[in-house]
Amino acid sequence: MSQPAWSGNALVRPPTPVRRRVSVLTVVTMLVLGLGSLLIAFLLFVSGGPVDAVVTVVLAAVSFPLLILLCFWLDRYEPEPARYRIAALGWGAVIAVGIGLVLEALAGLAGASPATIAVVFAPLSEELGKGLFPLLVLLLRRHQLHGILDGIVYAVLVGIGFAFTEDVLYYLQSLVQGGPGGLVSTFILRGVLSPFAHPLFTSATGVGLGIAVMSRSRVVQVVAPLLGYVVAVLLHATWNGSATFGGTEGFFVTYLLAFLPLLVLLVIIAVWARRQEGRMLTRALQECAQMGWVSPSEIRWVSTLSDRVTARKYARQVGGKASVETLRDYQQALTEMAFLHNRVVSGTAPDDFNQRMYDIQWRAAVLRPGVILPPDPSVPRYLGPGGPGALPPGSGGGASQTWSPIPGHPPQQPGPPARW
Repeated sequence: MSQPAWSGNALVRPPTPVRRRVSVLTVVTMLVLGLGSLLIAFLLFVSGGPVDAVVTVVLAAVSFPLLILLCFWLDRYEPEPARYRIAALGWGAVIAVGIGLVLEALAGLAGASPATIAVVFAPLSEELGKGLFPLLVLLLRRHQLHGILDGIVYAVLVGIGFAFTEDVLYYLQSLVQGGPGGLVSTFILRGVLSPFAHPLFTSATGVGLGIAVMSRSRVVQVVAPLLGYVVAVLLHATWNGSATFGGTEGFFVTYLLAFLPLLVLLVIIAVWARRQEGRMLTRALQECAQMGWVSPSEIRWVSTLSDRVTARKYARQVGGKASVETLRDYQQALTEMAFLHNRVVSGTAPDDFNQRMYDIQWRAAVLRPGVILPPDPSVPRYLGPGGPGALPPGSGGGASQTWSPIPGHPPQQPGPPARW
């Protein structure tokens, strides 16, 4: 049971973390992905038998945990909801694969050669299928996509899901046609040397969508995603073309001289985008503090990743698991406040930004009485109610702070560009 915190002269227990209702769109998406996964699993069992299917699925699965963890590590300031991450993986594994297979089959029926399908139609159809998911997030859940980093994360997760299913199909084909030796060769090529290929291709589309989100120009909002998709198709076509026409030597030359450097460049862009998010978070929260929406003493515990971890460790020591969950939700609320404020001052906010901001402020206020933060070192230690870990009532900072982020009225329409 969590230890209560002191607020003034009264005990305050951590509130139940605020949870949102599951939307109809989420339910429908999960049902579609679930049925599609069952269909693919059934086809695998029919094609190669249960043993072959299990072996190929396990081999395909071992290639991607590191990439998934890298996405989660990059997406730490404002993590995407778990249901969106799962939906991205599922979309790539089921819907995008289905779109690619159908369009490539139609190209084959129209008389296209296998080489043409591999170099032209496969990149066009597969990057279309993968790129649709982050595009739908932008169109249907605009508030979940904040910039380049979010675009990269969604695109990479979709690419991982797609590569997983495609690897299973290739492994099963290699096992049936070439036996264990053929399976091992294909696993080394796809699972060891190039599991990043599809995530890398689709990340170009994600970057384009992220640029569109951050821009106020209608031209950029249209051109950037299209250009990102074109780059994704060209990368995919180059990869397939080097394998189709270049032979083993041509493929590895392209792999070493082009795609490994591009992978490094993608990581650099993602890390840079995360640093920019951290700077924006600090700046936006400082402006929110000037308007009385957040306590200045709390900004460091939200805007810096290392301080976030320190604050959660302190909350666990003082208040237990429930206090950590409350603090995590509170940090998330202030992060959403900062991102929304930044969109307002940059001119890219949604039409209902006032209501969204007020909802965020209410959520923060509900959580705030149970928030336990490390004490301000400038405040003398206090041996009173609550023990050595507490601060004197009214001293500010730490677990005893009684400040509430709710202003006296809802946010007003923005005036000058730099203020609400």
